[in-house]
Amino acid sequence: MKTLNLHTKAPTVLMARMAMQIKPGMTDKEFLEHEIKAWLASPERKKQIEGDAYYEGKQDILLRKRTVIGEKGELKEVENLPNNRVVDNQYAKMVDQKANYLCGQPVTFDTKNKAFGEALTKVFNKKVMRVIRIVAERALTGGKVWVFPYYNENELAFAMFPAQDVLPLWADTEHTVLDCAVHLFPVYIYNENNEEEVVLKVEIIHGGGIDRYIWEDDTLVVDNDATSGPYLTILDEKGKPTAYNWERIPLICFKYNHREQPLLCRVKCLQDALNLMLSNFLNGMEEDVRNTVLVLHNYDGEDLGEFRRNLATYGAVKVRSFEGSNGAVDTLEISVNAENYKTVLELLKKAIIENARGYDAKDERMGGTPNQMNILSMYSDIDLDANGMETEFQAAFEDLLWFVRVHLANTGVGDFTNEDVTVIFNRDILVNESEAIDNCGKSAGIISNETLVKQHPWVDDPEEELERIAAEKLKAVEEADQYRAAFAATAGGNKGNEEPPAGGGTPEGGVVNE
Repeated sequence: MKTLNLHTKAPTVLMARMAMQIKPGMTDKEFLEHEIKAWLASPERKKQIEGDAYYEGKQDILLRKRTVIGEKGELKEVENLPNNRVVDNQYAKMVDQKANYLCGQPVTFDTKNKAFGEALTKVFNKKVMRVIRIVAERALTGGKVWVFPYYNENELAFAMFPAQDVLPLWADTEHTVLDCAVHLFPVYIYNENNEEEVVLKVEIIHGGGIDRYIWEDDTLVVDNDATSGPYLTILDEKGKPTAYNWERIPLICFKYNHREQPLLCRVKCLQDALNLMLSNFLNGMEEDVRNTVLVLHNYDGEDLGEFRRNLATYGAVKVRSFEGSNGAVDTLEISVNAENYKTVLELLKKAIIENARGYDAKDERMGGTPNQMNILSMYSDIDLDANGMETEFQAAFEDLLWFVRVHLANTGVGDFTNEDVTVIFNRDILVNESEAIDNCGKSAGIISNETLVKQHPWVDDPEEELERIAAEKLKAVEEADQYRAAFAATAGGNKGNEEPPAGGGTPEGGVVNE
């Protein structure tokens, strides 16, 4: 097997640039323990975890408690009042909308080398395209996400690591070159008592391969159940295993933006306010006469507890007249104005869409039959944000394709090191089909058919569609040739079988002399 961009050398755990950051007398292991401990409690990782939790609906409103002012003015929790905890997850809607807008359709590759294009199509199959869609989603919730290329039964595969599971140790301030990275993830095992336990596994990914540990009591303990070593083991012609490493660290960062900031940072306060308003609205609607504020006049009972029980049980209470004052029960009713809540809720939802830079499918510009300019205007915010996200993804794909090229060279498919390729993100945008088709028809003869086919809204695969058009034209020509050949044969046969006209005349109308 040919090896390209692989080596058998095993550098130390940390590269030379990382070693410059270590204090004198501190070992690599002590340095990593210090960094991991600080990272686990860092605000950045907390935001990444929170971004995923909010997407799953685990939001702050679920921890809400109903409180009242106590005797000394302090807040005191009460349990006899309605306490709705409603989650209207507009944030998750924005994440799905933006992820599907950019990566909902399969990514395609444009290259002049047909063999390279076919090889890329095989590598980036439907399973990998699903991973890319998940990568886009996790990049939004975590600010960034990591892709790890590896081999699964001699097939190049790609694993996705969430942002909160990876501690990168960068070599530059722009966060483009990795010295090494720490991958920490939980593993669920059963102990001797058949009880489930969580073990934190740690993988130190560096230029020499992967070192595996267990995170226990803020220290790194060697994992005896896992093997540390290089990334690849390849059998030579004699069947002898040989260890190889990539020339680059096989860990690629896909960023949502250059600040690596999760989408939740833009809309968290708005999402919390939306949940709170909905919960308060339901609380107000549920506070009826049996649990609202009541004013008693000459109540015929012992205490307020008895009054509440009678009211809840019988729906009635006994009152009496005393010293000329008639008994009664009055309510302090606070009316719930649903229109006010509706207005605030609409403003909050609109603010979430604008701050998340998404689009509102119920926008008034979409009423009736919108033209393409109205549609593009509605998509302007999400399109601008997708441009920045695509810029980051293009840079990440450039790094990812390096490993793909090495894989294709090592497996004998071909050496495409110097072949250019463009990654095309087929954005999922609404179009006015009638207008687009009409424009394509008017452009016929002005621009090439290939360009028209690529712009037609009904075409998913332009190359395949062009092949179909060519095949149809060839078939039409062949059928026309067959028709002309058959017509000529028929005409020739009829000419030879013509009968002489009546009266003994010749076919040309002449007279036959006797």
